[in-house]
Amino acid sequence: MPSTSKIAFVTIGQTPRVDLVPEMMAEITVGLPEGRITHQEFGVLDGMSPAELDAMRARDGEHSFATRLASGEEIVSSKALTEEKLNVLLQKIDGEGFDLIVLLCTGTKIEPLKNTLVVEAQRIVDSTVEALAASARKLGVIVPLERQIQDFEERHVLPGNPSLVSASPYAGDEMGERAKLLQGCDLIVMHCMGYSAEMHEEVRKSIDAPVLLSRRLVAGVVRQML
Repeated sequence: MPSTSKIAFVTIGQTPRVDLVPEMMAEITVGLPEGRITHQEFGVLDGMSPAELDAMRARDGEHSFATRLASGEEIVSSKALTEEKLNVLLQKIDGEGFDLIVLLCTGTKIEPLKNTLVVEAQRIVDSTVEALAASARKLGVIVPLERQIQDFEERHVLPGNPSLVSASPYAGDEMGERAKLLQGCDLIVMHCMGYSAEMHEEVRKSIDAPVLLSRRLVAGVVRQML
């Protein structure tokens, strides 16, 4: 990597992700000289009008994502439409000279890029979950939406019949209370990049088990790469 590395953070919602990127950058850059790493944010829903945002919303029964608008509000978007626009955005960023693209979402499918290495949160988190589930007596997973529980079970074949609960990081859900439903699990995974260090602490206080935070897993990988 060059003396100054450039990261493109890409969200399926809107930027700036004040709830996410500063926290990740603090972990990525700890102990490094100021200016060693620079970053820019890009959002799939950036610049959309209210009508355009409404067109992106998931319909009943449709696979979906929960993400954040610049206002802080939650939006539940269509998985198919989001992935279509995400891939167009990634192709554009690929020609802008970044050293890494960090995709701030779990559960997305993307097309390969020609020039830039992509750090896919989904692959990092899912691979970690699958590796640890192999030896966990009982795995617990927290996802943003109730409808995503079925999506998760369709994507993963994990041993031990994992327990899943939903708690949105954007809608004010009580993380600690939801986590209590996972009592008896010996490992908890907060399976969304929107879950913060503060939410992680709420879960840790409410349940007697190790708790993994997705954004920390991804930040650790990015730090080692730079």
